[in-house]
Amino acid sequence: MRIRKVEEQNSSLLKVLFLILCCCLLLLGGCQSSRVPNGIPVQVQQVVSGQTLEVLDPTQPSPLLVRVRLIGIEAPDLEQEPWGGEAKNRVEQLISEIRGQQLVLQPVLLEADVQTKDSFGRWLAYVWHSGRLLNEQLVQEGYVLAAPRSPNDKYSDRLVRAQEYARIMGYGIWNPNQPMRLTPAEFRRQNS
Repeated sequence: MRIRKVEEQNSSLLKVLFLILCCCLLLLGGCQSSRVPNGIPVQVQQVVSGQTLEVLDPTQPSPLLVRVRLIGIEAPDLEQEPWGGEAKNRVEQLISEIRGQQLVLQPVLLEADVQTKDSFGRWLAYVWHSGRLLNEQLVQEGYVLAAPRSPNDKYSDRLVRAQEYARIMGYGIWNPNQPMRLTPAEFRRQNS
């Protein structure tokens, strides 16, 4: 009789814990941003570097290639080995799929901020692929640095948090066994 009572209490306790867990999951799900970014879908033609893409301009009647600079990040220079090449390769991996033996670049969504072009005439954008902010993912995985610049600061907080995470975890350029010792700007100054 006593064992049965203990079993009933354990069963009740498990039900309560299950309900609490379900409520927590619902609350966490409700806290996630469900905002769909406003932007233009484009077909990526080439990954130039860890921060630059070439895409087809959908606003033109005939196909025109334009360069897109990802906002809020600074990728290692391609000559800054091994990080520059790794950043470029990671962008290719994130926005492509393998068909047969070929890597096929997928469409992405470009979201603008305050400024739409930089001093080189490149479009400035946050790049979304499969519901993920590519700019943030590259920072969080330690492939690029967060480099928020006003007035384009829509996602600055997210980028800074992602960088802090990558730094604490020792990912990529933050790896204590092989850290990137010069920022991309410092590297360019020393090698120009």
